[in-house]
Amino acid sequence: MKKSSPFALEGYPFIAYSVGLTALLSVAAWRLSSAVLYIPAVLSLFLMLFVLYFFRDPERTVPADCTTVVSPADGTVVVVERVPETPLGVPALKISIFMSVFNVHVNRVPFNGKVIDTFHHQGKFFDARDGRASCENERNGIILEIAGGVRIAVIQIAGLIARRIISYPRIGDKLVRGERYGMIRFGSRLDVYLPPEVEPLVKLGDKMVAGETVLARIT
Repeated sequence: MKKSSPFALEGYPFIAYSVGLTALLSVAAWRLSSAVLYIPAVLSLFLMLFVLYFFRDPERTVPADCTTVVSPADGTVVVVERVPETPLGVPALKISIFMSVFNVHVNRVPFNGKVIDTFHHQGKFFDARDGRASCENERNGIILEIAGGVRIAVIQIAGLIARRIISYPRIGDKLVRGERYGMIRFGSRLDVYLPPEVEPLVKLGDKMVAGETVLARIT
């Protein structure tokens, strides 16, 4: 989704609440000259700064090479393996990225393609780094058909704190590599499933930048 704001659109209600609360407490503390009110005013200020930081949405430069699969999320690679059971129904290369509360949480499309299926599963809220998160946590998935009829999948997974997954694409939409398509609030994980013959260009522990870091190439 295109935008010209430094913050994710989904964050504006939270930003407005935190700014309003900080302003209210600060004015009350000043007008009443109350030392008691200064403490919650300062705490509210730190909360406001955290909310602004969490919902930041910087612009990203997508690699010119159109064969590259870009990371859909900022964060740390926690899984790189070929797995037999996948949302695609066939074996695939799985790359998982863990997002802490300090990462940018706007998610981006990993590769050009057409949305041929979407799904949402209710589930548990294990820590997103837990191996059970991929199959047991609350999650939202998109299946993309790319050139040549190849299919890939990108799955947003709620974490221990995350309770809200936002995904805008619908079946039939044509998505462009690197564009914004959703976010997960307050710590989470994204799984990407690619054809099994694809060679990963990242390893465990690598730091990802959504829309910029190359995960692999599909030729």
